[in-house]
Amino acid sequence: MSRQREIIRRAAEIFEKKGYAETTIEEIAEAVGIKREAIYYYFKNKAQILTAVIRPQSVSLLDGIKSILGLPISSREKLLLALQNHLDRFNPSFLEMSVIARDHQFFESLPEFTELSKIWRGYSQSWISLVTEGQDTGQFIQDLNPKVVAFGILGMCNWLSRWYNPAKSVTAREIVRIYFQMIGGGLIKDFVDNAPMLPPASGEAAAAPAFVPRAKRIVKKGAEPKRRGRPRLKSPLA
Repeated sequence: MSRQREIIRRAAEIFEKKGYAETTIEEIAEAVGIKREAIYYYFKNKAQILTAVIRPQSVSLLDGIKSILGLPISSREKLLLALQNHLDRFNPSFLEMSVIARDHQFFESLPEFTELSKIWRGYSQSWISLVTEGQDTGQFIQDLNPKVVAFGILGMCNWLSRWYNPAKSVTAREIVRIYFQMIGGGLIKDFVDNAPMLPPASGEAAAAPAFVPRAKRIVKKGAEPKRRGRPRLKSPLA
């Protein structure tokens, strides 16, 4: 491993453990086994190290989903491959993916933010295009907002950074299988015929269905989402 690559790797480990804001150049240098001044031979500052950590995975994610969208296969198959493209990266690249998901609030201060932002917008738009394609071909429910669906899937995927440990948890491939089943088939067996009702919001005259029953049996996941921890800023990958 080259010295520059070792700096990036050790920085990713510390960023994942302590967060970008709490990490110092001194700690990175100590982890590599070099003096603080030696870091500046490879990087101008800590922000440039962060960019080196997150850019390769960001580019790889975008390239991966673009390739999937171009395949001559069904939207269902593309959805499975897109989930695999995203979630499999939490295994060999767990640290980098966790840094992307957790420390995105610092990216706007980076000189390279414009390029990174373009990559993330392209990735999010690719997911929206995938959902839209499935709706246009009749494979996905057509009256769901494709942006909300895409961002919901990405939010669920990115939450792995909060709990996933490739050394202790289930495999990334098993998570792909479970998530695909949840997204494609839902959790509630009789959901179409027994959609729950939301209580009326302030100003509404009557209760509205939490989810409108669909004609098709394959329905998006209908369970109410459970939020844990403090509210998060919008992920760069959504």
